[in-house]
Parts: sequence; structure tokens; C-alpha cells
Amino acid sequence: MNGLFIGLTTLDLIYLANSPPQNNQKIVALDYIVAAGGPATNAAVTFNHLGNSATILGVVGSHPMTQLIRSDLEKSTVNQNYQIKIIDLEPTNLNPPPVSSIIVSEATGERAVISINAVKIPASIQAIPADILQHIDVFDLILIDGHQMEISYHIAEVAKSKDIPIVIDGGSWKPGFEKILPFVDYAICSANFYPPNCNNSEDVFTYLSQFSIPHIGITHGGDSIEYLISDFSLNTERLAVKSLIDVPSIQAVDTLGAGDIFHGAFCHYILRETFAEALTLSAQIAAYSCQFFGTRCWMLS
Repeated sequence: MNGLFIGLTTLDLIYLANSPPQNNQKIVALDYIVAAGGPATNAAVTFNHLGNSATILGVVGSHPMTQLIRSDLEKSTVNQNYQIKIIDLEPTNLNPPPVSSIIVSEATGERAVISINAVKIPASIQAIPADILQHIDVFDLILIDGHQMEISYHIAEVAKSKDIPIVIDGGSWKPGFEKILPFVDYAICSANFYPPNCNNSEDVFTYLSQFSIPHIGITHGGDSIEYLISDFSLNTERLAVKSLIDVPSIQAVDTLGAGDIFHGAFCHYILRETFAEALTLSAQIAAYSCQFFGTRCWMLS
């Protein structure tokens, strides 16, 4: 299967430490990893690892630091083999890529993150390669993480006319999502995804259902996943089924990227399984990844 992942690509500097530093404190890391990151990017790597072809559409540029990103996404070694295609919306951009610095606490697996999102690198729709729009049907599925909203809206509109499934990674609410939601088939959101005037899961389900999204899932970390399946094909009152899915109980080593990995796994499974089964299997992959340091090491075992 072939997936298009639209959104943010970063350079992640990931440190394992006893705990994050306090004010004016210096600490020594126990380990570190340098890898390409970002919601759409981590999802694309996961999708590829599970046996599919993945293309990232975003801004990378030509700053010397971007070579670290490209070499990671084109990695082919004895232990790791994922070759992600990158379609760079601004290949001549000389600015450094967004860099995320992450400290993972060894005892709990919790992470502290400081980063810059794509606010400083929005691409215009004129940057979309013509062949992407002309041959959008080569993709079996599209994931949008909300970090390139205008690009995502334009592609989602075209993809919807071709009946290509569209998934959103609702890690957090971002202005402009409301334009994309009418095209969405699968809204997979975190517990931190709060559209305007929403304060809890019920509000989020109600808000998203107004856009006739048939499949909505809300993850809650180590707690059960809430999901809603609705049938909007009826001319009268819609039919809706809401339920919960338990997630595996684990001792987390590192929770960094678990949501991104969940979304990449979901994109893999939803092309083969029912919605509930895809959520279940994706939770298993995400939970497994949390038992390893970094966003890639789980792929080696």
C-alpha cells in the first residue's frame, strides 16, 4: 500500500536522563539518539516499517542540518531498512529545519519537549507539485497532521473527489482544522485535542460529528480508547455506535512518539481491518514501541 503523509518534519535530539534539569542545573545524559521526527514523519516511518510505501510532503529545505533528516529517512542498513520518499515543498529554503530537544526520564519513560512547529515554515499551495494533484490516486490513504494546513486542505479536497481515505492526526487543535474536517474519514485524536468550546471527550465527539466524520477515535495514553462509528448515509436520524478499547498495560521506557507511531500503524491496519480492530492493533504497536528508548529502536527487535 502507498500512503501520503502531509505535515511536519523535524530533527529530533533525544536524550535519556534521570530527570529533566532544574533551573541552572547541568545534567549528563545516559544515552542519546538523533533522528528525523514530527507527527507525519514518525507515522510515515511506522507505515513503511509495516511493509508499505510512504511519501512525506512537507518542508525540509537545503540547510546543512537537513542532511541528518534525509539520511535518517533514507536509511538502509543490515538492521534498519526504511526508505521514505520526501517531496520537499521548499527545496531551496536555507533556514535550519525545526529542531526538537527531548529529555526522556529513565524511571518513568515520560518526556519533556521543547520544539518549534511549522508556524515559521508554512508553504503555499503553489508549492504543491502538479503531479501530486494529477496522480493523487496512486495513494491508498492520506494522513494530515495539521502542520501544513493550506497544503492539506487543497490536497484533501482533491483526494475526497477520488474517494481516497483521509486520516487526521489530532494531537492538538490547530486553527484551520475546521476547513479540513468535512473531507475526513478517520479522526484519530489525543485527549489533548480540544476544538473550540470543547472541554471533554463528549464535546469533541459532538463537534466532530457535525462534520459527518464516520469514524472518530480518542486515545488516552495508557487508558482505554474511546471510539464512535456513525452512519450518515441515512436520510433520517444517523446511527452511531460508541465503545471502548482497552490498551496493553506496560512498563514504559519512553513514551516519545507513541501517538505518531499509533497513527502510522492505524494507517496500515485500516486498509485491511475494521475500525475497531485497526485501533486495537495500533494500540498494541504503540504500547510495544514505548518499551524502547527513542522512536526507532522498537523496529529492531
